[in-house]
Amino acid sequence: MCSTAALIYPTVPLSNGLQIPIFGLGTSHDGGYSHDAVLHALCDCGVRHIDTAKRYNCEEELAVAIKESGVPRSDLWLTNKLWPGHYGYETAKKAFQKSCSRMGVEYLDLYLMHWPGAMQPGRSNREVRADTWRALEELYEDGKCRAIGVSNFLIHHLEQLKEDCTVVPHVNQVEYHPLQQPNELIEYCRQEGIVFEGYCPLAKGQVLDNPTVLQLAQKYGRSPAQICIRWSVQNGVVTIPKSTKKERIWENCQVFEFQLEEMDMAALGKLHDGRHVTWDPTSVA
Repeated sequence: MCSTAALIYPTVPLSNGLQIPIFGLGTSHDGGYSHDAVLHALCDCGVRHIDTAKRYNCEEELAVAIKESGVPRSDLWLTNKLWPGHYGYETAKKAFQKSCSRMGVEYLDLYLMHWPGAMQPGRSNREVRADTWRALEELYEDGKCRAIGVSNFLIHHLEQLKEDCTVVPHVNQVEYHPLQQPNELIEYCRQEGIVFEGYCPLAKGQVLDNPTVLQLAQKYGRSPAQICIRWSVQNGVVTIPKSTKKERIWENCQVFEFQLEEMDMAALGKLHDGRHVTWDPTSVA
């Protein structure tokens, strides 16, 4: 059980008035979960924002870690994601309840559609997305999740959802790092009151040996990872780096102790080369 008080991380306001912590711990499949790392994040680093997904197959493990930590549920921000294999009005609702059950919670703080592609032959992506979003809207209206959103959605996906449904997504979670800066999408989200959340802030390590990043790491006496995460949060982006190593999680949490100068933020802003280190939703209709 945690013996230390939580650190106070900055938050970003959602359109419904809730405050989402700007920094969290991401989890993933393929060895992306560590019980000790999650406990370290919660107990030693004061992290209160945990991001997961059904696809990562670690919901039950997270339930154990949360219980062992002793952190009150009301102090946590828990995000989960609905995989396209469970898209559809009825299926989505059932999947939500199963995820809550596996995580040992009665509600989620944020529930996201994981991908814009529906993966349902014979039905258009748009039709399935709209059906699924209506289910999420009802879960939100019933208080079963405090906010709802999407992940990997581009502008045309969001435009269609606006036309087809009632609630504008509170969050859009997208790949974001110095090498992948979808600035047009970020600006669109801000205009529409959608909080932009970035995953893979270190580009799966591909940005850590960039000469500009290395130069700034030396200038500030920080690690390349800290430079990239600081750049992300300083841009106002909700950021969820993943790690299973305690020392890395601790290091990642220290980015609120320094600030990048404006010219250095601009230098990092020029590193975009369009690469994706994970899924690319560009071809999804």
